[in-house]
Amino acid sequence: MDISIRQARASDADAIYNMIVELAVYEKAPQEVVTTPNEIRDTLFGPDSKTEALICEIDGKTVGYAVFFSSYSTWLGRNGIFMEDLYISPEYRSRGAGKAMLKHIAQLAVQRKCGRLEWVVLDWNQPAIDFYLSIGAQPQSEWIRYRLNGDALAKFAEN
Repeated sequence: MDISIRQARASDADAIYNMIVELAVYEKAPQEVVTTPNEIRDTLFGPDSKTEALICEIDGKTVGYAVFFSSYSTWLGRNGIFMEDLYISPEYRSRGAGKAMLKHIAQLAVQRKCGRLEWVVLDWNQPAIDFYLSIGAQPQSEWIRYRLNGDALAKFAEN
């Protein structure tokens, strides 16, 4: 079994979209996916994109992706990386692909002199939680994540 990780390209937009849908189904929220492959191609790979993506292949078959971007810690005075998604298709899990993807991103964080690598996980996703704990990641339970989106975002942004 040969696991390889590479920078995603615009030609991967359809595969990334399909895995986003798989992830949304797994997270019990398929109705939340409102994007399209073309929109992913334009926003993730467009000239103004501040986001990066990786593709994981096993024996030449695309089996996973990761999307991440730079963050900043005022307390550390350094950039960080925030991982938005890390996904491996179910039939390829437990083969080391997810760990290889996360390790690749961690190596990028170290090379870039980042102060941290962060992500979120659903509180019921015990396999992911167990994996993250096994590599030394620590939950940040004192922080509560907030979100403004859709109509609430538009209404708050009004003059």
